[in-house]
Amino acid sequence: MKILCRGKSLSLICGALSWLRDFEQKKQEEEERLLEAGADPLNNGKDQAPCPPPSCQQSPGSPRATGEPDWVTQFVQKKEERDLVDRLKEGQVRRKKREERLRQIRHNASLKFAAKRMRQEDEETERLLRLSRAMLAAGTGPEQLACGEDELVLAEYESDEERVSASGVDVDEDDLEEEHVTKIYYCSRTHSQLAQFVHEVQKSPFGKDTRLVSLGSRQNLCVNEDVRKLGSVQLINDRCVELQRSKHEKKSVAEEEKPGRRRRLEPRATCPFYSHKQLQLLRDEVLLEVKDIEQLVALGKEARACPYYGSRFAIPAAQLVVLPYQILLHAAARQAAGIRLQGQVVVIDEAHNLIDTITGIHSVEVSGSQLCQAHSQLLQYTERYGKRLKAKNLMYIKQILYVLEKFVTVLGGNVKQSPNTQSLSQAGTELKTVSDFLFQSQIDNINLFKVKRYCEKSMVSRKLFGFTERYGAVLAPSREQPKLSGFQHFLQSLQPGVTAAPAAPAEEGEDRAPRPASPLMHIEGFLAALTTANQDGRVILSRQGSLSQSSLKFLLLNPAVHFAQVVKECRAVVLAGGTMQPVSDFREQLLACAGVEAERVVEFSCGHVIPADNILPLVICSGPSNQQLEFTYQKRELPQMMDETGRILCNLCNVVPGGVVCFFPSYAYQRQVHAHWDKSGLLARLAVRKKIFQEPQRVNQVEQVLLEYSRCIQHCGQAGGMVTGALMFSVVGGKMSEGINFSDNLGRCVVMVGMPFPSIRSAELQEKMAYLDQTLPRAPGQVPPGKALVENLCMKAVNQSIGRAIRHQKDFASIVLLDQRYARPPILAKLPAWIRDRVQVKATFGPAFAALRKFHREKSGSS
Repeated sequence: MKILCRGKSLSLICGALSWLRDFEQKKQEEEERLLEAGADPLNNGKDQAPCPPPSCQQSPGSPRATGEPDWVTQFVQKKEERDLVDRLKEGQVRRKKREERLRQIRHNASLKFAAKRMRQEDEETERLLRLSRAMLAAGTGPEQLACGEDELVLAEYESDEERVSASGVDVDEDDLEEEHVTKIYYCSRTHSQLAQFVHEVQKSPFGKDTRLVSLGSRQNLCVNEDVRKLGSVQLINDRCVELQRSKHEKKSVAEEEKPGRRRRLEPRATCPFYSHKQLQLLRDEVLLEVKDIEQLVALGKEARACPYYGSRFAIPAAQLVVLPYQILLHAAARQAAGIRLQGQVVVIDEAHNLIDTITGIHSVEVSGSQLCQAHSQLLQYTERYGKRLKAKNLMYIKQILYVLEKFVTVLGGNVKQSPNTQSLSQAGTELKTVSDFLFQSQIDNINLFKVKRYCEKSMVSRKLFGFTERYGAVLAPSREQPKLSGFQHFLQSLQPGVTAAPAAPAEEGEDRAPRPASPLMHIEGFLAALTTANQDGRVILSRQGSLSQSSLKFLLLNPAVHFAQVVKECRAVVLAGGTMQPVSDFREQLLACAGVEAERVVEFSCGHVIPADNILPLVICSGPSNQQLEFTYQKRELPQMMDETGRILCNLCNVVPGGVVCFFPSYAYQRQVHAHWDKSGLLARLAVRKKIFQEPQRVNQVEQVLLEYSRCIQHCGQAGGMVTGALMFSVVGGKMSEGINFSDNLGRCVVMVGMPFPSIRSAELQEKMAYLDQTLPRAPGQVPPGKALVENLCMKAVNQSIGRAIRHQKDFASIVLLDQRYARPPILAKLPAWIRDRVQVKATFGPAFAALRKFHREKSGSS
């Protein structure tokens, strides 16, 4: 289902939650009917096998058509009915318990204060225990006691709660788990979009009665400062898992302690925020009211409970789960989060980039520098701890070392030399199938599935990172010092822009910026990608002069293989977006390849809320001097083409009030045009009517530029004068082509310079085109699938960019497409319907300028 409308979030919320409410009501009515039927005294309590009916008595053992006697079939059927009734009763009891628990928390504030007081008591007890231990440690040891005096000394005390906790009988994860109810999974691309959606739910009629859970990564939800300061996502994940593992190991440590026997294993540090009692409270608080990520983190800090795990324990009972793309679309992430899609509804918002997102999530690139660094670290780790490792550990480590060495060799390098100083004899890009790459690398005889599993279970990358982090503080024999110093010097040489320095103690580096994750962590993802089916991916060998700049990249060609499981398990999948055209990519590349029958796909498109005369889409085929507008790679850099574009903009800025947003195909072309106009004087002519702004390439500068742009337009509108607004130079696919609203005076005209086709010279794009031509059927009279992909990529980018204007019902704007190729029927068909139905194609500039001047004169006068 494709929804194409403004204000789609509210439409999705109301529609989906209305369906869910009706579904739950019907399900409850059906359960009550079955329970009433199961409570019938004539049928209730008959556990014994029924006597065979008279017909069966006359001919014992007479089979039915199924091969079973009638009385056996009746017995099985009644047993299934009784089991169903029992399950319904259990579900009803659980539901009532949950509702009663949430009702008490909602209406009984004393429960919250009691929980807070309990946390404070626990913290005070822990503080006093630390002081007591410190006093004991500072003493000279216990005094000698006289004979029989030991009976007067207090024995080691352990409270009931501590004894229960130490024995591991405390509330377990199983007690936190509930049965999964029917729910809606809503996912979008960024956390800010998800937060905006949550706020819409809060304002909707369903805000007070919906059990909503917001999911995020550990990086977003972790409240343990010692873990957060690690910085890297992978390091935070691994450290968190290690702390949970340590918590479970405490049980085995306690069991191993026996009277008269020294403890063999000291318990390691555990996370203070992973308390089952507090997690249970946090879970109920999450379900009680709708909260976004920031509110969830604040609640976790107050409750001293982990929001990451607390939100996951709330998933089963939730009605609406809000999560980012990465969690839903990656099978391992779904499993780790405890997401079950069977029979559920999935809504994917901002789905115009869904195919690219799935491809990006499952594509991995590793550099030659990372490969060399991982090999050197692992080799030094083995030399230091090799005698302590078991045979299987050594076997797998040697396999990993061999694989890393072969990866470097296939790029043309040598692991024994620094990658920065190695120049490759041949440069260029080479594409291989997975099997061909493994054969060329000479690792086709290694079971990568086993190596991948070993890396996951042994956490070797985490151990390796800890080894390199502590290296400066390791007390090694003097004979090893030169080797270790050389290793550290080599590691520092791999960091670009960093000069080698003597090893510093670990304490001195604690306040520095967090180091990046171990390169082996990243390489593990590449190894996992190589276990993908041979026909669904390719390996790109990119050799770029030096080994450090070269890389290996796994490119996923068939995103449907990862989307198929989502479609197969779910009750329904909704792909929603404000601008989804062209939709053929979704039907052919994603849904059809995922095994979805054509009759299951329902397309639904809403018209725009604005009146027909509030928008003026124009296709201009030639400029004021009759220069034909066709911004191909060969023609767009011609001086006359850039001059004609500048003259068109000068004319537009004379009649368009407020803000004008002009999109260029790339940053390089925008800089080239800007420099040409500056040299020719066109930039100065533009500045007479509009103050000129450029989209910054740094993300942290976007907000400041937009603020200055907005202030300029507001000031010009109030002050009057020659300068009537501002002109923003933006880039298609850049930071302002998606998610930014140029509403009202901020975007009275959007100009698209040329058609932003992707580079056909890209090896990745060529391979993708060839793959689609081979796998997708080609209908008679239609362009090849590969060529259609290029057109669709271009038009999706165009539609996203021109959709930045017209953001509400009373808004108005003109849309100017500068390229005669937009006039072709196949290209026009890929525009959104609300623009396509109103577009005017102008062969010459005069009529186009007249229509534009009339439109803005009428709209500015009426507003």
